[in-house]
Amino acid sequence: MLKVDNLNQYYGGSHILRGLSFEVPVGKVTTLLGRNGVGKTTLLKTLMGLVPSATGSIHFDSHDITRAPSYKRVSAGIGFVPQGREIFPRLTVEENLLMGLATKPSGTAIPARIFDMFPVLRQMMGRRGGDLSGGQQQQLAIGRALAFGPKLLILDEPTEGIQPSIIKDIERAIRSLAETGEMAILLVEQYYDFARALADQYLLMERGEIVMRGSGADMDADGVRQALAV
Repeated sequence: MLKVDNLNQYYGGSHILRGLSFEVPVGKVTTLLGRNGVGKTTLLKTLMGLVPSATGSIHFDSHDITRAPSYKRVSAGIGFVPQGREIFPRLTVEENLLMGLATKPSGTAIPARIFDMFPVLRQMMGRRGGDLSGGQQQQLAIGRALAFGPKLLILDEPTEGIQPSIIKDIERAIRSLAETGEMAILLVEQYYDFARALADQYLLMERGEIVMRGSGADMDADGVRQALAV
């Protein structure tokens, strides 16, 4: 679904992303791990068109989107859940979810499966987003990204600042989405146990490069936890 080839990115004179190449297949969870400052968020901003790639190519659903603006990437079927959630705090839960339908015809209903995955959102439809707990806001951010039916879902550290019970809810939701075979999932995460539980395949970044990759089932044997701790 997503193919990245020899992607490079610079900030000023600093070489931030160094020749990244990887694929994110449909029906699978691809987990990208790495400590703070290795370039994970820069990579996601580049994938979403928020910053232009210096060199290399990005193909999505067999189409070259390397130079496509962000809105066209979303229209093509890429859903993004940013780090920090970035919901609209003064809008209600319902209004936030409806924002996720901006690319759909007027009157399109919010998909029922969002409420099946996160029942609390149905109970809080009239409440302002800013009044929700951090975990509830994260569920709302994921629901908003799912509203239009993406082919690729990108999540940037969805467990950050979230209570353990809701982390389990999010884990179940991500796994159920992958198992439908409808979308590819790219999960950027620092919480090792969460990443290992979900990963069908993993990528480990260090200093802007992918230094390890493999099957999610092999993460322990490959020493990924130790590599993150160094």
